Amino acid sequence: MLSKKKKYLQIALNNTLEDAQRIISQLPTNDRIIIEAGTPLLKRYGAEAITQIKNWWEQSDAYIVADYKAMDRGTTEVEIAAQAGANAITVLGQAPIETINTLINACQQNQLDTIVDMMNVDQPYKVLRQLKKLPQIVMLHRGVDETEQGNKRFPIHQINKVKGAFNVLIAIGGGDTLREVQSAVFNGADIVMVWKEFYEVQNSTKQLATEFLQKIK
Repeated sequence: MLSKKKKYLQIALNNTLEDAQRIISQLPTNDRIIIEAGTPLLKRYGAEAITQIKNWWEQSDAYIVADYKAMDRGTTEVEIAAQAGANAITVLGQAPIETINTLINACQQNQLDTIVDMMNVDQPYKVLRQLKKLPQIVMLHRGVDETEQGNKRFPIHQINKVKGAFNVLIAIGGGDTLREVQSAVFNGADIVMVWKEFYEVQNSTKQLATEFLQKIK
């Protein structure tokens, strides 16, 4: 599982399995890299995407996130992710509290971490207060459409509000520049999720990952 003493780079793979394999082959070996089977990838290939990523990211401490963004049927979603080899699964903070509680309980039984994705949730701490058990990770998330079409700010202002009240790791998504990544960590994020620079394999993929890791310390 993840260490609270480390800062992590979460690389979301959202395109094709072919691109995912090429990107993974270019990444530096590092225990601070988390690989995410992104929502588009899961919708295109199903749980097989998780299994393939697990096979390609051949590290003894590999940590794979299944970004299902669950909204219902928490137990079923967890069982699918667990059988495919995931280490963590996402559930939306906008999901019914019953679903989040059910999913957290199922994760505990299947030895998975829960990530509650707070996309479009203005006050994440209000959701967390209602839960029977806390998740391991809270994702503060500015969505792609929000980033490209709106003026919603990168949610670094929410980090201390959540971290100061709850014993959870904070992941943050929606920033893809080195400056945004560095700002997120400076403000207390434990995990920074990026995707845009890793949508397709590039000659500079390994260098980019190394540069991001250097900013996340």
